Amino acid sequence: MHISHAALISTLSLAPVMLYSQASPSSSAASVPATAQSSPSAQAPAPPSTLLQPALRDVESTLNSLKFDKWKKGSVRDQAASNANAILGDLKAKLPPLVAEADAANGAISLSIPLVKHLDALYDVLLRVEEASRVSAPGDQIDQLESALTKFERARITLYDAMQQKAAGQEKQVTDLQAKIKAQEQAAAEEKKKPSQETKPQPCTPPKPTPKKKRATPPQTTPPTAGKPAQNPPAQKPPQ
Repeated sequence: MHISHAALISTLSLAPVMLYSQASPSSSAASVPATAQSSPSAQAPAPPSTLLQPALRDVESTLNSLKFDKWKKGSVRDQAASNANAILGDLKAKLPPLVAEADAANGAISLSIPLVKHLDALYDVLLRVEEASRVSAPGDQIDQLESALTKFERARITLYDAMQQKAAGQEKQVTDLQAKIKAQEQAAAEEKKKPSQETKPQPCTPPKPTPKKKRATPPQTTPPTAGKPAQNPPAQKPPQ
């Protein structure tokens, strides 16, 4: 039921954990304001460090305050102490770079998933320490671990909801952009179907035939009447 320091390292580096495996629908819905649910892009979510640091500080403080010498002796206490030390080392060495990378990603889901997987594995180990305390630890230490575990779980769920809110806003932007591009393409296609006045073919008009000029006919002379001698023109008198 309990895991050693080596098991923690293996869990933190290799365990594939689903993004919303620990978040129940009711608690997830309750942790997000109604205005944020109705309008995903209305308010930018807080960076992961802001959402996680209070809970992580509480976990670190609680683990440092544990007095394992007051626990019942046995393998349960030894494994819990080893897991607690592994978590403390992880909080100082491995987790801060992941949180800083997620902050710099400015809500990019692909760059926030490594942090989410690490938090899930870290929560799993802390849960085992809390379960071990119920067997071996005094009552006050059990309460401290339970409180730290609860705060850590709520911080994780808040981070998941913020990521979901960011993803919903990004998906809406992509959907709106795709719809806009599609509408523009349809409008362009409809415009192509309409005949353009500049390119509309004009009906061909046959050329008018060139009028032919009539040839001039010479005046006809009246032929002499048969049986009548032709009349000579009167002789002109010589000048005197």
